[in-house]
Amino acid sequence: MMKCTAILALAGSAAAFAPAQQAARMSTAMDATAAQKDFFGLKENVDFSKELGVQAPLGLWDPLGLLKESEDYESFNDLREKEIKHGRVAMLAVVGYLTTAAGIRFPGAEDIPAGMASWGALLETKDGMNVLYQMGAFFVAAEIANREAPWTGVTAEFPGDYRNGKLDFGWDKFSDETKMKKRAIELNNGRAAMMGIWGLVIHEMMGVSILPGGLLPGQ
Repeated sequence: MMKCTAILALAGSAAAFAPAQQAARMSTAMDATAAQKDFFGLKENVDFSKELGVQAPLGLWDPLGLLKESEDYESFNDLREKEIKHGRVAMLAVVGYLTTAAGIRFPGAEDIPAGMASWGALLETKDGMNVLYQMGAFFVAAEIANREAPWTGVTAEFPGDYRNGKLDFGWDKFSDETKMKKRAIELNNGRAAMMGIWGLVIHEMMGVSILPGGLLPGQ
């Protein structure tokens, strides 16, 4: 009887300490994982759903899954900078497309058609080729100038901030709330412009006008 009691007591003692040992092993495993992340420089998962530009109705819209491999803000900021850059170019493209479609030209370019037909017309004359050379030089200069310049000692405040301590136009006087609002406006306008310029070009190539009065550039 005494032997049975002793065996049961030992079994109870072992059962009582088993969870503690298991928890200790789990804690050690968790600590090892944290240590591995620190030692090997593994990236932490980041929640991008709270970032600027994530809004209704699409929310965090990533149809190509680009952010699945971007587990840090460095990769995210790189993609965001590309989005802003393409949006800015698209906004200029929409303005240029609609301006020439309205018949506005620089002196000497009155005979250059609007729309996609302008490229072929520029290639046909020496003056047109000069215009293309000037455009190319502008693109190169803009690409060089529109980037963060760390050698100036100024750090960009956000992706797409190319002021580099020179161009400000009162930005530093805005509140944080106003800055976020204006950045969101630029981001959304850029997104709309990227869709807009493709819509204009595709409809022109289809021969279908979407401009007032049935105007179809290049025709």
